Amino acid sequence: MNYMLVGMESSGKTALVRALSGRSGESARFRGTTLACETYRQGDHAFIDSPGILRSLDSETTRTALESLKNEEQVILVLHAGHLDTQLPELLPLMSDKRGLVVLTHWDRVLSPPRAAEALAALRHQLALPVIALDARKPVPASLKEVQAALLITAPFPAECPAAPALRTEPTRDLFSIPALGPVLALILLFAPAWLAVVGANAFADALYDPLYNLLEPLFDRVSALPEWLVAMIAGDYGFVSMFPFLLLYALPTVLVFALFLSLLKTSGLVDRLTVSLENLLRPVGLSGRDLVRVVMGFGCNVPAVINTRACSSCSRGATVHAISFGSACSYQLPATLAVFAAAGMPGLAPAFILWLGLTTLVYVRLTTPKAYRDSLNTLKLPPCEPVQWPSLRSVVREAWETLRQFLQLALPVFFVICFVAALLQLSGLLGLLVRFGAPLMELFNLPGEAATAVILGSIRKDGLAIALLDADWNALKVPLQTPVQVLTAVYLAGVLLPCLVTLWTIAREFNSRYALRLCLRQVTAAAAFSLLLAWGGVFLPCFL
Repeated sequence: MNYMLVGMESSGKTALVRALSGRSGESARFRGTTLACETYRQGDHAFIDSPGILRSLDSETTRTALESLKNEEQVILVLHAGHLDTQLPELLPLMSDKRGLVVLTHWDRVLSPPRAAEALAALRHQLALPVIALDARKPVPASLKEVQAALLITAPFPAECPAAPALRTEPTRDLFSIPALGPVLALILLFAPAWLAVVGANAFADALYDPLYNLLEPLFDRVSALPEWLVAMIAGDYGFVSMFPFLLLYALPTVLVFALFLSLLKTSGLVDRLTVSLENLLRPVGLSGRDLVRVVMGFGCNVPAVINTRACSSCSRGATVHAISFGSACSYQLPATLAVFAAAGMPGLAPAFILWLGLTTLVYVRLTTPKAYRDSLNTLKLPPCEPVQWPSLRSVVREAWETLRQFLQLALPVFFVICFVAALLQLSGLLGLLVRFGAPLMELFNLPGEAATAVILGSIRKDGLAIALLDADWNALKVPLQTPVQVLTAVYLAGVLLPCLVTLWTIAREFNSRYALRLCLRQVTAAAAFSLLLAWGGVFLPCFL
């Protein structure tokens, strides 16, 4: 038997379904819709956790998903006890012709327990359904058994919605609720640890890069006796062994640190603070604070970030994917970018790069987001934030491992393929042909023709921009970039012209090939326009040097 959980964002659906099943979810799009769901299996039961309804238009997506359900599948309607009077009238009409039960979460925070118990009994009578009240964050075994028993006695949802009682929960007051201070704290909380994670992981990698490379030197010597094509595949400029230190020391630790950082935000409840605090700032571009968390996640690796957009509002998921593809400088791209600036003797370009990347990403997302998603009537439905709680070690590890698993299972295999593809392009002469074709175009961006190699390799894999621009020791430029504007333009164009092949493959897998192609065309157009503006109008750079 399949049960679909439906509820508002932050209603406690995911915590409930994990407690019921005791298992991790299996991600998939729901059949017949674009709704991305997690499925949790326990014996003969399958619990389908649909994304929480965050905005007005999400209810239509949920309705479509419910209409595609087979008759034998049932619904668990999850409602926040403190917002029962508003959520029940909005969600009950979606349950037409369905069977199921109602679960009221956050019951531990309801004020006036005797009155709440009377309201609960009256609601059960009016709905003629099983109605269970519990604390979804820390459900007691008796509550879980009550839910499991209710699954066997589900009843049809009523056609008319009764008057729902107005229960109230303990109010939450903190610094995030201050209008002028909340958004500033949210941005600091989101970006400061993320930047420290990148800097720390890079410092760790820099310290161990030479020792690890020295350990691999005997392997290089043995490989050199193999046929030329095999040497190129394994130990050439783009070979797997040559790039292994970069993968192991730069990419993997950065992904791990970001996974731990974001799991702390999610399991502690701080993500809800970010969503509410940043809503007014991000609404004009069609995003929310929760979406911005996924974009920051992309600085670790774009692949799990794109997959995690399944939890975004249906209104903003596309905009979030565009922002990740364009503006999330991943654990390959960002270290390579900083290495180029350091080799050029212009480390001050790093803030200019981050600033330009952030501004152009906001403009790009704003231009590619449908107007309906930014409409003031498409209001945020997230309930007021609950108190921040100390995250359990188990929850943090589980969230972080899921992100790391997605990187290892999806991004890592494609990394091997990209190494071989790049080596084949070099051996076959196609890479040289592409460079000769692209070299004249570099003049449009005030760049030497040799910069075409960085643009092409950066489009295949994001660390390709460093491979093409730096010498063998990674301490000097091998491309004649004379000015700070040229250095910044080359790095920016190579980094954002196209999503890397791993990201592109993930987007096509999550949506479809046509969507991925359309995204590429938009990104190429925007990246070229922004690069032209930077190349011929980058007069602000001296202030960063």
